[in-house]
Amino acid sequence: PVIPRPCTFPMKLWLLVNSPCVHSVRWDARGEGLFIDQGLFEQELLGVGLSAAGEEELFKTKNFGSIVRQLNLYGFHKLTVSPASSTVGSRPRLATTGGDTSYADGPLHHFWNPHFRYGRPDLLVKIKRLTKANKEKLDAGLEVTSRLTDDLQY
Repeated sequence: PVIPRPCTFPMKLWLLVNSPCVHSVRWDARGEGLFIDQGLFEQELLGVGLSAAGEEELFKTKNFGSIVRQLNLYGFHKLTVSPASSTVGSRPRLATTGGDTSYADGPLHHFWNPHFRYGRPDLLVKIKRLTKANKEKLDAGLEVTSRLTDDLQY
């Protein structure tokens, strides 16, 4: 079956962290955040080398800093990576193997968003891009609507 290409950054991230073919992005041990191995991510997903998936580019950039900016715009917060947190656990649904715990290709980044949880794709609609207009609405106590469902209809 053909899966439609995701159009929102949070949905792309969700598909990546849950893909058994992607090794540069994984859930933290509690399934409440994600680890991104910068060096491997650049090779695997930004085309700074041959893409492991062999697909067309997922992102319109080859700059990891642009990915971090997108994470920030969608309300992800960077957490401090401790040596223990970077080696404990892998994807919650998989048993830990040697390959899942070693991240030697580059800096390891840990990001968290209250609406990005393992096994909870329903929460993705709550992740809003922080534009000036959306920030004004949130500050005024108004709801910001998501385009997620529209983006998935072709």
